[in-house]
Amino acid sequence: MFTEIRDITALNEEEILALRIADNQQDFIESTTQCLAEAETDKRFIPVGLYRDEIAVGFAMYGVFPHEDNTQRVWLDRYFIDERHQHKGLGKYFLQQLINYLVVKYSCQNIYLSVYDNNIVAIQLYKKFGFAFNGELDEKGEKVMVKEVHAHDYH
Repeated sequence: MFTEIRDITALNEEEILALRIADNQQDFIESTTQCLAEAETDKRFIPVGLYRDEIAVGFAMYGVFPHEDNTQRVWLDRYFIDERHQHKGLGKYFLQQLINYLVVKYSCQNIYLSVYDNNIVAIQLYKKFGFAFNGELDEKGEKVMVKEVHAHDYH
């Protein structure tokens, strides 16, 4: 299985916009259209396509944002696998790839994400990967989870 995390350009934007979230997940995450519009207006957001054997199967958006304690936080801000490619282990696979990618790119100690507390499937996935609730809420009222990472474990 050849997989890649690719930047979004004019060449692949259409296939990224064609990615679909399952109906029962619509309330949990914005569409790729909304995400790309947000990334256009706020350049801190970096959207990427998740590819398997040259086919776009998922989407993620990450960025580095200042926190009120004057530190910089690395956020995995959006993440989903297209509904046509779910239930194949890709959610776990690409989450690990994204964690590795962010650690290598930023040499960070922590990765943050936020999740609605009724998004049980996502919470279970994140917990399996070592994310834990830190008691904070983001500006949309989602619960913040954090994973401690050690750059030397990733190459």
